[in-house]
Amino acid sequence: MNSPQAAPVPALQNRRQVLGLLAAGAALVGSTTPAHAFFFRRREAEKQAKLDLTGLPGEWIARETELKGYADFLASLKLRNITPRMVIEAHAKRRGNVWNTLPPKRMWRNIAPTLRAIDLVSTEVGQPVKELISIYRSPAYNARCFGARRGSWHQTNVAVDVSFPVAASVIAQAARDLRSKGHFSGGIGRYGSFTHIDTRGQNIDW
Repeated sequence: MNSPQAAPVPALQNRRQVLGLLAAGAALVGSTTPAHAFFFRRREAEKQAKLDLTGLPGEWIARETELKGYADFLASLKLRNITPRMVIEAHAKRRGNVWNTLPPKRMWRNIAPTLRAIDLVSTEVGQPVKELISIYRSPAYNARCFGARRGSWHQTNVAVDVSFPVAASVIAQAARDLRSKGHFSGGIGRYGSFTHIDTRGQNIDW
């Protein structure tokens, strides 16, 4: 007479479930990637997604209600050499008693082609972006900027003044080379310590 089959040991069932979950996690990132690496990378990505506002003027932060939304939009561009913090920091400035602002939401997408052009310049010259000096300027703030034109492209959120740890002439030439290859269409201006790049749709140099 055959003895009845023993019931599976609970501990063994639990072990099999754990192994199954680990195998599923490994499958998400490829068979050569350990499951723990997948979970570690996910935690790191979540950490990077949080916007660090340390050092930005508290008064300016209190005035801006779209910081998180704008940071999320910038992150969605998946730029390699420009962070959302770098872009936002360029707006947190004041001249006299006039604070600059983030661009209106309807203008957010205007800056994407210009940021992508600068990101590509950075890759081409093999140099990091040192500073995004000026991007969007509100009309009131633009009026306080020395030498700024009333119809400045900064006011439509398509222009960026950017500096690199190399001569502005090198950056301007790299930008022109990329523009000639059809990567973008717009203005390139060379100044003493920075380069102006915009995507107005018409090529112009100064």
